[in-house]
Order: sequence, then C-alpha cells, then structure tokens
Amino acid sequence: MWVTARSTREAPSRTDVPGALEDTAEAIVREGGAAVAARCDHTNEAEVESLAARVAAEEGRLDVLVNNAWGGYEGYHEARFDAPFWEQPTWRFDRMQAAGVRAAYLATRHFAPLMMRRRRGLIAFTTVWDRGHFLLNVPYDVAKAAIIRMAYGVALELRRFRVASVAVAPGFMRTEAVLAAFGTDEARWREHTGLAASESPHYLGRALAALAADRDVMARSGGVFRVADLARDYGVTDLDGTRPAPFEIPRDMLLDADGPPPAVVPPGLGLAARRRRAARDAPGARPAGPRASARRPPRAVKRHR
Repeated sequence: MWVTARSTREAPSRTDVPGALEDTAEAIVREGGAAVAARCDHTNEAEVESLAARVAAEEGRLDVLVNNAWGGYEGYHEARFDAPFWEQPTWRFDRMQAAGVRAAYLATRHFAPLMMRRRRGLIAFTTVWDRGHFLLNVPYDVAKAAIIRMAYGVALELRRFRVASVAVAPGFMRTEAVLAAFGTDEARWREHTGLAASESPHYLGRALAALAADRDVMARSGGVFRVADLARDYGVTDLDGTRPAPFEIPRDMLLDADGPPPAVVPPGLGLAARRRRAARDAPGARPAGPRASARRPPRAVKRHR
C-alpha cells in the first residue's frame, strides 16, 4: 500500500492539525500491512505525475486508487461554514476546487493508465452525499457534487477497460482533526456526546476493501454509495463491531426539505441496467414497442437497364 500526503513530521503543511504521513504508514504496519510513505502535493501536477511513474517502475501495477485529498477547511472559523454564499470567503471555493476536485482529477488522470493496461482496477472518490440534498454551503456542495459527477464520467470512459469508478460517502469520521477539535482521542471518544454518531476511518477502509474484492464491482461503477449501505451489503462493521448509520442532515437543517425530490444518482451503471431489465421482465410489464427508427418506410428502388 502506498500512502501519500503533503504533511510529514519534518515539514508539516499545517500546524493546527495533528497527523503526518509517517503516522499513517506506521499504523498500517502495526496492523500487519506493508506501507510505502511517499510525500506528494496532489495539487502539483508534476509531483503527481512523478509519483505515478515511480509506482509504475517499482510496482508495475495499481489495483486501487482512493482519491481522498481535500482542502478548504483551513481557516474554518474565519466564516461560518454554513454561512450564505455571499458571506463565504472566495478562497474557500477556490481551495475546495483545487485541493479537492482538481487533485482528484490529476491523480485519476495519471494513475488510471496503470489499471487500463491490465484491464482491471478500482478508483474510489471519497465525497459527502445525503441522497442529493443541498449540503448547507454552496462552495462545499458544488465541490462534492463535482466529485460525484467525475466518478460517473470516469466510469463511462473506463468501462471498456473493465476499470470501476465509484464515489463513496462516509459519515461523520473521527479523523485526527475531528478528535483534536473535541479534545479527545480514539480511546476516549465515547466520553463526548457530540461523537456518538461518528465512525472510525476503518469503517470506510473496510467498505473500500470489500468493494475492491467484489468480482462484480463493475456493476456498481458510476454510482455513489454511502459507507453504511456498503457495510450492510458486504457485511462489514466498524472497529467496535457496530454498523454506524448513514450520514443524513437533520431535517430541520435542510434548506430543500420541502422542495422537489433530490436528483437521483444511478446506483451504478450495471446495477441500473439490471433494474431496468428486471422491470421490463416483471410479470404484467407492458412489452416495449419497436422504436420509431426501426420502422423505416421502404425506399423506392429505381433500376436501370
């Protein structure tokens, strides 16, 4: 497993958030895995391209790519996160696009060929999603929606190479930054009622591992899936054996609670096709008539002697 990040112990990118590249790599090794820690600024295309070339040279393959880089949480208290767009700082929009959307595109652009050659692989884009509801912040909502749309477009273009692309939405995760904000750690988080509905990063990791091991993962390609729903489908749990519920914005906070239904996102190109076939073949279903284009009038043929 290759782990990438900007922050290292010697050169942290931020001093207000704990955690470094080496910490994650060492945690993987402690649990019996193998990890390569590679510093990379995913907003810098030259660094991403160089990393892809290094992975190709040293590994010769890539099975799973997880696009999890993000930005825009810096200066969180400079403006209310749920403030209306005219009060949002412009840098927040720019940062989420650059360190979130663009960074995911760069990694996908440079690493996908490693999977295309072998005609197999999984690209996962982490995002936030609540059944299409507005996420209470225009810059945030636009960036997260773009991630989902990117996963869908990538799925369409990689379908002929048998490479799957999905968007995966975890719930309220107990990342280092979240735990630090509550003044606690993974051993004592239950002491804080504000973390009662949270989940560990392992919950997301286990869902992704199950997806990667699914021989029928192409059926889900193009879809967006909540981690809790994947956990139910694949029978995985969080570290403590529980299965935290999916993330849902409280109804009294939704700005579109009484509006039109949210846009429906396909559950995956293959799954959507299967559901259409099932509906077509269901008892009592009306047979589809021939397409108009199939009923072309006969053309007059003029024969010459």
